[in-house]
Amino acid sequence: MATNMITLKLENKFLEEVDSIVINEGYQNRTEFIRNALREKIEELKIRKAMLKLASLKGSSTKKITEENYKKARSKAFDKISKNFI
Repeated sequence: MATNMITLKLENKFLEEVDSIVINEGYQNRTEFIRNALREKIEELKIRKAMLKLASLKGSSTKKITEENYKKARSKAFDKISKNFI
């Protein structure tokens, strides 16, 4: 996979914190740490978006369903949402 270089400007104090984490948490270098932090943030945002979507759907149905149908619908919804994270 091709990569692109970006430039970041960080305050010295913040960079010192990054360097400390890199050393203490066993990252190979700053790049690895920053790349991992960005991945985690992207996943967090995806999860938050999915949770908001689920919350907006809660209570939107006026139709009564059985427990079995509820479990099937829930399973189907989670399968559909999980595809967004793959």
